[in-house]
Amino acid sequence: MKAALYRVFIELTNGPLTSAAIRGFANSRMSRLFIKSYAAFYKINQEEMAKDIQSFPTLHSFFTRHLKEGARKVDHNPDSVASPVDGIIEDTGTITSEKEIIAKGKSYSIAEMLGGKAQAEKYEGGTYIIIYLSPSHYHRIHSPVSGKVINCYSLGKRSFPVNRLGLKFGRSVLAKNHRVITEIASEKTTVALVKVGAMFINSVIVTNRNHEWEKGEEAAFFSFGSTVLLLFQKGAFVPGDIMKSSVEVRMGDPLGRLTGEKKH
Repeated sequence: MKAALYRVFIELTNGPLTSAAIRGFANSRMSRLFIKSYAAFYKINQEEMAKDIQSFPTLHSFFTRHLKEGARKVDHNPDSVASPVDGIIEDTGTITSEKEIIAKGKSYSIAEMLGGKAQAEKYEGGTYIIIYLSPSHYHRIHSPVSGKVINCYSLGKRSFPVNRLGLKFGRSVLAKNHRVITEIASEKTTVALVKVGAMFINSVIVTNRNHEWEKGEEAAFFSFGSTVLLLFQKGAFVPGDIMKSSVEVRMGDPLGRLTGEKKH
């Protein structure tokens, strides 16, 4: 019953008119009045921001803020995988032979998430990592590895919550929400960076159209709450000590390392 009520409420409130209204407010001059209270409520670290809090014209501009140079240290070991975002590791595990991930007790189809069986085939038996970004986090997304961008496309139109309630009660939110998928071919393997939009304002704005990315280089940003998934090929990723459920990470932190020969 609880799950059904949750889904009905979200369906009723997450329509195009509601999303447009919230997006409009967040980009309005009036929203500027709420920036300081937002920063105080979510305990935003203003010392690491590139600009003074008074300089932001809208709540949206504050939410998508840049950080000072050097505020995040990227692990530049050639084989390491750097966290693409600030966030909380919600889950990690193995992609099944049926090309599914099991997160918070629910199954998600990698084929549905990536838009087809052919796209999912290469990640069968590999590793997945789910990182959730709350409203308190820095919301710009960076490349987890260095390599060539071999694919970038978007799927889905509407978005539902991707927090713990969303993962528990929602209907395949990771596979159905608006999402932007980027595949990066490193020297050893191919890594999928899946950027999943969240409730109401589901925008994923790609800021980097280069054909090659350096580890730690900015790639995109989210408008409000969101989630990132990393998908690795079988035998291509060895998790590090930081890879524990519900552990908070910062962009650039080493999640583990790549290993093995390049897979196609």
